[in-house]
Amino acid sequence: MKKVLLTTLIMMSLNAIGQNVMSPELLWKLGRVTPLGISKDAKNVVFKVSTPSVEENKSHSKFYTIPVNGGNAVEIKDTKDVLADKNVSPDGKYLVYNEEVKIDNVLGKDFYPKLDKSDAQIYDGLDYRHWDTWNEGKFNHVFYKENKDGAKGIDILKGETFDSPQKPFGGDEDYIWSPDSKSIFYVCKKKAGTAYAVSTNTNIYEYNLETQKTTNKTEDNLGYDTAPQFSPTGNLSWLQMKRDGYESDKNDIIVEFKGIKTNLTANWDGTVDNFIWSKDGKTVFFVAPIDGTKQLFSVNFPGLTKIAIQVRQLTNGDFDVNDLVGFSGDDIIVTRTDMNHAGEIFSFNLKKNTWKQLSNINTETYKTLALSKTEKRYVTTTDGKKMLVWVILPPNFDASKKYPTLLFCQGGPQSALTQSYSFRWNFSLMAAKGYVVVAPNRRGMPGHGVEWNEQISKDWGGQVMDDYLSAIDDVAKESYVDKSRLGCVGASYGGYSVFYLAGIHKNRFKTFIAHDGVFNTVSMLGTTEEVFFNNWDFGGAYWEKDNAVAQKAYTTFNPATLVQNWNKPILIFQGGKDFRVPIGQGQEAFQAAQLRGIKSRFVYFPDENHWVLKPQNAQVWQGEFFKWLSETL
Repeated sequence: MKKVLLTTLIMMSLNAIGQNVMSPELLWKLGRVTPLGISKDAKNVVFKVSTPSVEENKSHSKFYTIPVNGGNAVEIKDTKDVLADKNVSPDGKYLVYNEEVKIDNVLGKDFYPKLDKSDAQIYDGLDYRHWDTWNEGKFNHVFYKENKDGAKGIDILKGETFDSPQKPFGGDEDYIWSPDSKSIFYVCKKKAGTAYAVSTNTNIYEYNLETQKTTNKTEDNLGYDTAPQFSPTGNLSWLQMKRDGYESDKNDIIVEFKGIKTNLTANWDGTVDNFIWSKDGKTVFFVAPIDGTKQLFSVNFPGLTKIAIQVRQLTNGDFDVNDLVGFSGDDIIVTRTDMNHAGEIFSFNLKKNTWKQLSNINTETYKTLALSKTEKRYVTTTDGKKMLVWVILPPNFDASKKYPTLLFCQGGPQSALTQSYSFRWNFSLMAAKGYVVVAPNRRGMPGHGVEWNEQISKDWGGQVMDDYLSAIDDVAKESYVDKSRLGCVGASYGGYSVFYLAGIHKNRFKTFIAHDGVFNTVSMLGTTEEVFFNNWDFGGAYWEKDNAVAQKAYTTFNPATLVQNWNKPILIFQGGKDFRVPIGQGQEAFQAAQLRGIKSRFVYFPDENHWVLKPQNAQVWQGEFFKWLSETL
């Protein structure tokens, strides 16, 4: 009898534990895993775990190793003793690194030294600010020096007003050694001022240490050239987009062999995220979006033979493959996420097609939670296409009940909506709060062919808006959806979508939430820092009166022209250091709503950029997001 009672109590306890759900507080206690590589002895994976502290408003990092075949993670204090340094030349003689260098006169005190208390900034061209910082005349430069204490560094871009690594996100992946240690290859967009702001033409340059001469290796290509790496057999390879000004062009893998460049993915209808060479140099493994997920692919490298190039999809499932870390025997080491789980390190056996989870930083936490369920659904669009729609259902979902439902509008606009795990727009958290989430792979998303991805450019308020409405209308037919409680939320282009749909939704939605969204396409062109984006996606400038495509972007497709139709509450988030979608966009939208007498709220983060990165601000964001929904939905 006692044994039965004990078993019953244990089962009751487990059931109780299983009823816990994700919360904003718990979300920001999860460890965030960053793989650093394979150890020198090839026996371990080296990785970093960053854990936010809301109390301290910052994150703390620790470093670990874990056996490539599985086992327990072991904390280490420093990675230099276990991890090979890619910045040391192959012959061990030199070290490459980067530093910021002051070159241009920009500040008032640069021009007027006696006025050293002046805070003026003086510019003769665009690119005067980028992402979340102002240009103060400083540039990232690549240096090298002898690999010994006290050695003096040599600036290989001396005097040049260009950045390598690229700002704002570039790191030491933007420069590499040649296998013979005689050259440094680096990524750089050698344009300045206005020319920089309207172009995406980065190139890969070779700097020869002996001659001190620099050669442009990709001069023939006008778009992005990025991510250089050498194959184990010494072939330079990189990622390439063809068209200047189009940041979301098809990304292909290029290999140079005996002076001839081969595009390995030219005939494959997709776009590459990142890649890694096999140890024998005969195969390239890469990650790419496909059908609402990101999966692992391979492509063979035939050299100059007549062997056909073949792209193969290697993995499949409702998850995302993200980082490619390295190899251990027949295993490739990667990171994986899904909508319920933050990234962890996994191995995938290339012969058996089997998975093994290596790291378990957040596993015990997830075991205590009742998780949401994600379902794939295919909706017929107004032009007769099949569109994938993710539907995320609350934990302990009961189809006999009715749930408030959110249409999620993805940003980008050409960014994939897959099984990723966000620490802000977290679908698992939204579902845990009792909302059904509808997340359509609308026009403009990679993973459904190049044509589908490109259809959004110059058509922001066109077919894509019909796609959104087709998705929510289809899911709203389900008995578990409360049609009287539909909300619409999104950020960046998703914020634009919210502003636009607020003017055309015909009372489908009861409330709206926009974060750093484009509200006025005219003032957006006038204040954003990467002008090439607007030029490409809007088709030109608003003053080009004979340009019918551009005029449509600044009139018909401008949410500001639809405010007279707004009739539902709207919450607007805005970052003060967002120079991509500057503060005026959120201010204009809030002012319009207030002057129209519409219930509205403006949540301003002075020190945040296009994202919300500080732990306490993130908690405020989550608090206001769900408070608004409880008030208006």
